[in-house]
Amino acid sequence: MKSEPNAYSIDDLKRDKKTMWDGVRNYQARNFMRSMAIGDQILFYHSNCDVPGVVGLAKVVGLAYVDPTQFDPSDKHYDPASKPEDPRWSLVDIGFVKKFKRTVSLTELKARADELGDFALTRTGNRLSVMSVTQAQFDLVVSLAVS
Repeated sequence: MKSEPNAYSIDDLKRDKKTMWDGVRNYQARNFMRSMAIGDQILFYHSNCDVPGVVGLAKVVGLAYVDPTQFDPSDKHYDPASKPEDPRWSLVDIGFVKKFKRTVSLTELKARADELGDFALTRTGNRLSVMSVTQAQFDLVVSLAVS
């Protein structure tokens, strides 16, 4: 999951312990969230910052449900086309697991392209805030964080 640290950072999640992952307004990212199971591990990624990269781990603590922000005209994630009887957007609850001692930078991940294979995060033009990774990709990123 990607977030800009000035919007919601790994430190915010550490402080809050858990949060709703709301505001996702991309159908593919929404579908990834709808397929998540409790306990699924999450790579927490900071984007749009000095050193974009994976900064920690989270986990799914609540299954997908209707994102209430889509119906609130005062919320920045309001979607006037979404109707309560046919909601478009979902969210999951995530919980803090760990903040890495160092950022596994996007540059470092791109340099490991051969090992990561078809890694959605390093694909040109990918702007999804939620994407799936294989267990092997997950394990490699975590191993880089502790090396």
